[in-house]
Amino acid sequence: MATVALTESGCPSGLAPAADAETRRADPAAFVRRDAHGAETLELLIQGAKCAGCIRKIESGLLALPGITDARLNLSTGRLRVSWSPGTVAPSSITESLARMGYGAAAFDPAAAARQVDEEGRKLLRYLAVAGFAAMNIMMFSVPVWSGDGEMGEGTRTLLHWISALIAIPAALYAAQPFFRSAWTALRARRANMDVPISLAVFLTLGISIAETLQQGEHAYFDGITMLLFFLLIGRYLDHKLREQARTAARDLLAMQSVTASRIGADGRVVAIGAAEIGVGDTLLLASGDRAPVDGIILEGVSDLDRSMLTGETLPQAVRPGDQIHAGVINLSQRLVIRASARAQDSSVAELARLIEAGEQGRARFVRLAEKAAALYVPVVHSLALATFLGWLLAPALLRFVGFEVADVGFRVALMNAVAVLIITCPCALGLAVPAVQVVATGRLFKRGVLVKSGDALERLAEVDVAVFDKTGTLTLGKPRLMTNVEPDVLRAAASLARISRHPLSRALVEAAGPGLSADNAREIPGEGIEAGDARLGRRTFAAPACLDAEDGAAELWFAQGDAPPVRFAFVDALRIDAAQTVSALKQRGIKVELISGDRPVAVAAAAREAGIETWVGGASPSDKTARLAQLRAQGFKPLMIGDGLNDAAALAAAHASASPGTALEASQAASDLVIQGAALMPLIEAIDVAKMARARALENLRFSALYNVIAAPLAAAGFLTPLIAALAMSGSSLFVTLNALRLQLSWRRA
Repeated sequence: MATVALTESGCPSGLAPAADAETRRADPAAFVRRDAHGAETLELLIQGAKCAGCIRKIESGLLALPGITDARLNLSTGRLRVSWSPGTVAPSSITESLARMGYGAAAFDPAAAARQVDEEGRKLLRYLAVAGFAAMNIMMFSVPVWSGDGEMGEGTRTLLHWISALIAIPAALYAAQPFFRSAWTALRARRANMDVPISLAVFLTLGISIAETLQQGEHAYFDGITMLLFFLLIGRYLDHKLREQARTAARDLLAMQSVTASRIGADGRVVAIGAAEIGVGDTLLLASGDRAPVDGIILEGVSDLDRSMLTGETLPQAVRPGDQIHAGVINLSQRLVIRASARAQDSSVAELARLIEAGEQGRARFVRLAEKAAALYVPVVHSLALATFLGWLLAPALLRFVGFEVADVGFRVALMNAVAVLIITCPCALGLAVPAVQVVATGRLFKRGVLVKSGDALERLAEVDVAVFDKTGTLTLGKPRLMTNVEPDVLRAAASLARISRHPLSRALVEAAGPGLSADNAREIPGEGIEAGDARLGRRTFAAPACLDAEDGAAELWFAQGDAPPVRFAFVDALRIDAAQTVSALKQRGIKVELISGDRPVAVAAAAREAGIETWVGGASPSDKTARLAQLRAQGFKPLMIGDGLNDAAALAAAHASASPGTALEASQAASDLVIQGAALMPLIEAIDVAKMARARALENLRFSALYNVIAAPLAAAGFLTPLIAALAMSGSSLFVTLNALRLQLSWRRA
């Protein structure tokens, strides 16, 4: 999708004007799509959103428009997704509303978003370098003034101040651009954000320092203002890098998609095209070694696919005409001809990337708490700074009025104390407290094969006390395995019939037998089995009608040939290799475990016994599963549901927290909080442990942020802190919460 600017120039945070008039006049209606539920959606790249307050303003502002049903902004990627009922909203009204709020918007394009993020990072580094260079050089001229023993003359001191001013003024005005632009955008939209008091502090400190230098005063704060900007930009750049880390998982997944494709035209000619040009219904050639660029259906060819990057499975998957193929898989054997069933941006890999992006900016309880605190920041801090200024200015006169002999402190001292209050109470630490933990936690889990879809999923996962498993495809591999020991000759004979069938039990029989030939003249009778001459393989009533039903209830195939006694092949759906270990680990953490499945009770009982689960239910319908989850919640439990099938989707949505394996249906993954890649279940234990640690780190950060402001604000208001010390303290608080969040990463590396 091409990036098309939808607003005029003058957008926030330095948004450049569109390249030409035609681009600026682009109609956003051209980018409206229908989702799976029939709602119309528009995805936009938002420029200028910097903090939790921006998220709240944009989302609440759009939800106030008649007809809008959902508006979600991912601050990490800048992606805004807006949904509404068909025909109720004009897309242009959305972009017009955003423009009135002071934000730029463009049709979302991942490549354009990445370019914008990279450019933002480079700019922050330039600003940081200029502020650091200026601070170090000014320090050379400030140290002699600070350490002077009275021998330094007034003229020398003033000269040093002027040299500092020549460095500080242009450097500060350049390095403070991110804060100036953000503050101006907010004020132009008749609102305030945390950059308004920062910008005010910069201007006031520069003004006071210039006035002191003109009057040949003893104190100037050019060193303080450059150091302030240096530390503020360090915090801003750390925040940028944390958000960039959050985008890594989505970028890694999108990188699985090929950027080119070979399209077969109507005349049979093969033409190389970009993956973005592929349309639904196009016929594509996938040579051996090629990576599938989009989802599709195989039209011609039989081959093996490497799906390890998508599912973690190391064994290739055999495919033939009619099978579905997903973007990102690698064709290992023979050439395939496929029909595209989705565009590149709608492929399974792209959808998985969107699941990750959804987890980067969740509406967690701790996030909401931080947002409410940050919303109080501007009015409270401005009021406190004003009270500090007036208090220091008027307090001496009031004290003299009541009989105390005190001297006036002067306008400069009152103003500097107010500036210190503005600086030290910057809520950078509060704003980073929870998002920093979420970013590190989701990044760590992604490396372990767990995709987190929502920020509050980690909070809810940390609270679970009951784990409810589905059986087929979740606790088990969902793939039958032969468990009967038979003579090799009998197995080979039965497999020669099974090779012509795609039935799961036939495939399991062939897998057990290994390579071989198909029987001559074999034919499959739908619903019964396969026959070739006097040999039959299939249902008992088809191949061995004289035999009795087995009592173990296992899935089965019967084989009969000539006068030989019929042979029964019994199959079992094998547990995942670490299923019992996962169940044991859950119990060790005080989490009860249950198994509920729609499979036959005898099969469910066998799986529960092998996995070590005492409480199980077989033959359950989707409504039975949902009812059990509701019953557990009514009893005060907080259940975790793990399922993969369409019949699990309702139960997944009803649980306190939910997870699906990477092989689950899209509907199940959409209803889940976590998606576990690969064949193992133990990453679920990792996710629970990380969720508990993340909750602890987030609470620690919130407590520290609150304690910091309770202590720092009165000290600044009382005049104990200069602007330079205030800048150091504020930056130190941001660094503390960031390093505390990174403890999650450090603990993982040690493990």
